[in-house]
Amino acid sequence: MARYLVPLGIFLVIVVFLGVGLGLNPRQVPSPLIDRPAPTFDLPQLHATDQRISPESLRGQVWLLNVWASWCVSCRQEHPVLVDLAKTGTVPIYGLNYKDQRDEALRWLQQWGDPYKLSIMDPKGVTGIDYGVYGVPETYVIDKAGVIRYKQIGPLTPEILRDTILPLVRKLNA
Repeated sequence: MARYLVPLGIFLVIVVFLGVGLGLNPRQVPSPLIDRPAPTFDLPQLHATDQRISPESLRGQVWLLNVWASWCVSCRQEHPVLVDLAKTGTVPIYGLNYKDQRDEALRWLQQWGDPYKLSIMDPKGVTGIDYGVYGVPETYVIDKAGVIRYKQIGPLTPEILRDTILPLVRKLNA
């Protein structure tokens, strides 16, 4: 009897773990950076490489950091959402051009539109590593004190903006 109960017990434990795992949303990976100061950087701007920017220069405003690349297929899917958001002026969007070639990135923005207040270059992906980038696109909501309040893995959608990001931005701006 025990010879059948032990394998059955193991099987049931595996089924429970599998059921819990399948119920999780892969886009909601917990980030250890939430509610912590945004990692610092000092990177050149994409359009003006002689000018640099850092998170410290953005303090006092709520802003989005969108990690993107010209080679990223999902970035193309998300891009119209960013362009529409930028037109509203609701929240400034800063781009982190990740592991990309400058000329390709500039061409991409010229072709698809530039929703960014400005973009910075991270050609080796070092800043991306500091931010815990899993892949592009990713978007971070950063508050007035420079603290990361939200991380979106994968493309932004109108629903994610409406239901999650814009309510958070309004709350942080209040």
